[in-house]
Amino acid sequence: MTKMTGGTKRSWPGWARRGFLENVAIALILLGVVMLVQPFSITLYGWSFLTVLVGVVMFTIVSKFPE
Repeated sequence: MTKMTGGTKRSWPGWARRGFLENVAIALILLGVVMLVQPFSITLYGWSFLTVLVGVVMFTIVSKFPE
């Protein structure tokens, strides 16, 4: 059994850090809103709610990750 000292942190991969994934989630939310308000394609409009929803759920989960 290993002891963890107060100064050590777990090592997370670089792609799983909060900063990068939060930015991806925010980009998904913004993309979904743009898809919602664009006047050109009904297909994009149809997928906009799911895109925003995925971004919000991802942001909620990722905000619990370490920095």
